[in-house]
Amino acid sequence: MDWLIEIAPELEKQVFWQVATLLDLEVDLLFFDTTSTYFERDTADEPVARDARGRVVPEPDQPTAATPAPGTDAAPDPDGTPGAESAGSDGPGGAADRVGFRTYGKSKDHRDDLPQIVIGMAVTRSGIPVRVWCWPGNTTDTALIRQVKADMRDWTLSKIVWVADRGFSSAENRRYLRRGDHHYIVGEKLRSGSAEATAALSRPGRYAQVAERMRVKEVKIADHERFVICHNPEAADRDAAVRARLLAQLGELIADTDRLTRDERAKLRGIISTKPGLNRFLRVTATGLLRIDKAAIRTETNLDGKYLLRSSDPTLSAEDIALGYKQLLEVERGWRDMKQIIDLRPIYHRLEDRIRAHVLLCWLALVLIRITETTTGQTWNTLATELRRLHVITYSGPTGTFAQRTELTEAQRDIYTALELAPPKKIIELAAAPTA
Repeated sequence: MDWLIEIAPELEKQVFWQVATLLDLEVDLLFFDTTSTYFERDTADEPVARDARGRVVPEPDQPTAATPAPGTDAAPDPDGTPGAESAGSDGPGGAADRVGFRTYGKSKDHRDDLPQIVIGMAVTRSGIPVRVWCWPGNTTDTALIRQVKADMRDWTLSKIVWVADRGFSSAENRRYLRRGDHHYIVGEKLRSGSAEATAALSRPGRYAQVAERMRVKEVKIADHERFVICHNPEAADRDAAVRARLLAQLGELIADTDRLTRDERAKLRGIISTKPGLNRFLRVTATGLLRIDKAAIRTETNLDGKYLLRSSDPTLSAEDIALGYKQLLEVERGWRDMKQIIDLRPIYHRLEDRIRAHVLLCWLALVLIRITETTTGQTWNTLATELRRLHVITYSGPTGTFAQRTELTEAQRDIYTALELAPPKKIIELAAAPTA
């Protein structure tokens, strides 16, 4: 599989252009997100030196004139600043970093006890995955976007609006996404306490209904960025119900704690601090008594069903910004399909290049699934269920045996026609009986 990794960057580019031609693909919004996948093993890989892209580099006492890792480009960006691959510690792992590929990190599968790798994927607004990346398991989201944009720079795409979630909203990432006349839509953490979030929530104004379950309100905070508050009434009801359960649980935990000693209350306070949902609503008085924080309840109530978006594009309407961000769910659907349908995991490979090749092959399978769905207008589950009804039956007799497929249903014919594929031959195999 080593050869597959070597040609991966060119392969991904060729796949993209072929798909773009086939589907008349318009890349105006490009969605990016990451996930992690874990390995059923007790220990992480041995640490090795890696560059800013997470690729293995020669040790300091070895020759350094080796060719760059596949897909790297040491050229500066158009504004003269170094590319992501030479960003040092600003990239996903600096040049001096030593880390194994399968290593411990913040697991998005809630398996922090197992070593993992981080996988990133860029997806168009129609759900077509155009590229995939792999990094060591302890790589954080905040620096990955710069490498991703640098890699996509050479694809000569037209103006792009990058859409990413709250994990990529740092000021440095936003400045990087603005290069090359591109723009961004990114989520902002409402609970971050940032000046922008605080100012946005304090601005009065009416919401405009833009979808069945979405209202939006644009607020003026800065001259060079636009901020949009989105509100989902159904999500607000869910948030309120979850908070009610948490408050009831917290009330039971701290009931009658005034009779406990200070040390006993401190011990309970430590236990609650390990439960973020409960700890958010706990207040400790000056004398060490445990109380429910009513101010925190009011603050959280004001956030029910809301999320904050920021965009650098002056031409998009508030509705386009909100609906564009909502389409980030296409990436999440891609992760679900890779893990549940394509069997991204479990991964049985041990060598790094083979793991990278496995991820690349899973991405290619996802591309085929999305092309099939887009062409036929049906979900993959529906297509797979219908095509599984097509069988091959073997008949045996005194003169020989033959294998014949079952008759095509109307739905099966429609699928083959939409995909412009010839259906399987009716007679698959024909063999005469051996003569005496």
